[in-house]
Amino acid sequence: MFSTPEQFVTANKAFVDAMLSLTKAALVSAERIAALNLNAAHSLLEENIVNPQALSEAKDLRELMTLQAAQAKPIVEQVISYSRSLYEIAGQSKEDVSRSLERQFAEFEQQVSSLMEDAAKNAPAGSDLAFASVRSALAAVRSAIENMKSVIRQADDLTQTNVAKASSATVDAVRARKK
Repeated sequence: MFSTPEQFVTANKAFVDAMLSLTKAALVSAERIAALNLNAAHSLLEENIVNPQALSEAKDLRELMTLQAAQAKPIVEQVISYSRSLYEIAGQSKEDVSRSLERQFAEFEQQVSSLMEDAAKNAPAGSDLAFASVRSALAAVRSAIENMKSVIRQADDLTQTNVAKASSATVDAVRARKK
C-alpha cells in the first residue's frame, strides 16, 4: 500500500495525531463531567445542610408541607440543569469525535485516490474495470457515511426535542404540585 518509506511514516504520524486528538477530546469531556459532578455535589451538600434546618423550624404541619414543596422545586430544577449540562457535554464530545473521524476518512480517501492514480499509470491495459470498481466502492462508502450522519442528526434532533419536553413537563409538574 505504501510505495515509499516516507508515505509509511506520514501515514503513521497521521494515525498518531488522530489518536492524540481523540484522547484529548475524551480528557476534556472527562474534565468537564468531573467539574459538573463536583459542582452538583457541592450544591447538594449545601442544600442538605440548609433544608433540614428550615424544616426543623416549621411551626405546624401546614408550614412543613409548604417548606417541603418549596424545597422540591429547586432540587428538580438542579437535576434538570445537571441533565442538560451532561447532555451538552456528551453532544460536544460526539461532535469532536465525528469531526476527527471525518478528517481521518477524508485523508484515507485522498491516500487511496492517490494510490489508485499511481497504480493506474502503471497498470496493464484493460484494468480500468478494476479501478472503476474500487472508485465505485469508495463512492458507496462515502454515501453510506453521509446517510449515517443524516440519521444521527435526526436522532440527535429528536433526542433534544424529547429532553426539552421532558424537562418542561417535569418543571410544570413540580409547579402544579406546589400550588
